[in-house]
Amino acid sequence: MGCRDVHAATVLAFLSGTASVAGLFAAVLLPNWRLMRLHTFNKNEKNLTVYTGLWIKCARFDGSRDCVIYDTEWYTAVDQLDLRVLQFALPCSMLTAVSALLLCLIGMCNTALVSSVPNIKLAKCLVNSPGCHLVAGLLFLLACAICLTPSIWVIFYNNYLNKKYEPVFTFDISVYITIASAGGLFFTSVLLFLWYCACKTLPSPFWQPLYSHASSMHSYASQPYSARSRLSAIEIDIPVVTHTS
Repeated sequence: MGCRDVHAATVLAFLSGTASVAGLFAAVLLPNWRLMRLHTFNKNEKNLTVYTGLWIKCARFDGSRDCVIYDTEWYTAVDQLDLRVLQFALPCSMLTAVSALLLCLIGMCNTALVSSVPNIKLAKCLVNSPGCHLVAGLLFLLACAICLTPSIWVIFYNNYLNKKYEPVFTFDISVYITIASAGGLFFTSVLLFLWYCACKTLPSPFWQPLYSHASSMHSYASQPYSARSRLSAIEIDIPVVTHTS
């Protein structure tokens, strides 16, 4: 497998990373991280469900789609530690994943558009696709860890709340979306690592451009000097004096 081609692995990795970032964005905006069910014994009243998100809180009666209470300033008064951590973790994870997507796109464009034999004068200013995809894979893996850890913590913290108060708390769909997005980020990093492993056997340096090994590119390599060639540069004509009888 040659690194000069845009393989299906890199395209699939880019699409998977984009879908994962979209999933994280949806999970951040949805007010469905934790549900609190409040039951009433009054037959004339309806049960109340409180939907808790990272930024807003909504309270609805059963059978109604309208929010009785819609708190848009909930993000300033979050009293649940796991949600407070997610307010910082998910945006950081999204920013890291977007940076990885841009770097992956640069690598794909580099393999698709750059000529096979770059200008020798610009060789040290260019980057190769395996280097771009390797760093992008590391960033995707970091983004996965940043969003997955606090999302799993929500599940355990939910059990803690049920034991401390009453068993009225349940985690909602945003937790599943975030965990699935983290899995997508991990899958993306694995694809990029596999692509890099298929290309690392090439003799191109880590941050140097990839090229077909044309003879014109190697004609610039300096040959080792012999002892004679080193002395020839400093030779001085010394007159020889002979003695005649």
